[in-house]
Amino acid sequence: MSGLGELNHRGSPDRPGSPDHSGSPDHSGFPDHSGSPDLPGTSDRSGAPFGPGSPASFGAGGDRRWPGTEHRLLAGARPAGGRTTSASASPRTSADPVKALMDRHRALCERAVDPLEIAAGLEAQGVTDRTAAVRFRHRDVFSLAEEMYARTPRDGDTRPPRRTAPPVPRARTAWVVPALLPGALCAAAVAGLRLTHGQPRLITAVAGVLAVVLATRAAVRRGPLATPGRKPSAGLPVWWLAGYALLGEGLLRTALAGGPDGPPTGTADGPWPVTLAPFLALALACAPAAWTAHLFATAARRRLTASRGLDDFAAAVRPLLLGAVALFLAALAALLAAAGAVLGEPAVQPQALALGALLLLARLLAAHGFAHASALVLSATALAQATALALLFAARLPGCGALAAPTEALVAAWGPAAVPTVTCGIGALTLLVHATRRLTTASAHARTEPAC
Repeated sequence: MSGLGELNHRGSPDRPGSPDHSGSPDHSGFPDHSGSPDLPGTSDRSGAPFGPGSPASFGAGGDRRWPGTEHRLLAGARPAGGRTTSASASPRTSADPVKALMDRHRALCERAVDPLEIAAGLEAQGVTDRTAAVRFRHRDVFSLAEEMYARTPRDGDTRPPRRTAPPVPRARTAWVVPALLPGALCAAAVAGLRLTHGQPRLITAVAGVLAVVLATRAAVRRGPLATPGRKPSAGLPVWWLAGYALLGEGLLRTALAGGPDGPPTGTADGPWPVTLAPFLALALACAPAAWTAHLFATAARRRLTASRGLDDFAAAVRPLLLGAVALFLAALAALLAAAGAVLGEPAVQPQALALGALLLLARLLAAHGFAHASALVLSATALAQATALALLFAARLPGCGALAAPTEALVAAWGPAAVPTVTCGIGALTLLVHATRRLTTASAHARTEPAC
């Protein structure tokens, strides 16, 4: 059959990939491209055909590929076992981009318990609302996630649940009691230091520090302040910063005066003065920190269910984050005032407020899966404080007096409290900027409920 009759034949070019059963190399009905060197299926000057119509394009089974099909074969699946396969899967995949996206994120779709987890996973992979609208024809990432959740095969009903805000989880004693324990043990240790003298005071101080350390570790391992999985640990920098709040300012004053002449005695009038009010207030602030983190996580989760876009969610969560930090600082200021009044120390402690903000932001970031930045900033802050002290002692070496100039200038301008205030303030401001970018994403709140 020739002419127009071959257009409906099984091996005609209208059906790419089907074999030509006529066994004839005749290309009747096709446009002649023999004079076009830039088009597939042309021949050289000797008349020997080359390209898709040449004998080199025949498959292992003797089937031939018609001109213009190479781009479809390259875009589709590669033939398995040396046999030519149909390239019709590529147009179907391009016609259903959501199906292609589901294939790439099959594990995420299968383990998700609701569409919000899929939305958080897509957002973590860089899918934005604009991407969802342009490439997948959805108004936002949340609606795209709902379709992916509904189309994922599951046992039972596959329809996505209604986007309703979950009930606020009740505070459970499983994490409330450990959060109160560091403050209670620290208060008992401070009372013991005030009531003892000599060797019993030293034993009380060592026992109290160990008890507070263990209680704090227990408080941050469960509840809203817990870190998911194995994340970089910043335990040593944290305890250095806490130790500086207890002993650092007294050591700085003594070093500037040429001391110290002896070890700390646990009192404010000894050779190495100790400031107990900031340390006690920070230990008592473990409970407000846990409660603030719980409120922030719960409120952010409710905004996640009510938002209709990633930008909308970020705009709604940013004030929550700032409000949580402000609420904690207000509670810490009240605890500082109370501790200062009881212990007879200054009530205004800007260095303790800066340290509290730094520790809270670092723990919030770590609890939501961003522990690396927290560990980095905490380590840098602790190193800056240690360097300020080390320069004072290094300046006592012959010919090294200029090393103490930066620390002396800072203390002369704003007092000994300027060193921890400046270092912790810069660290807290850095983490606050980082938190406004990280904690306002949907992927930071992917868990169904805060850990309890």
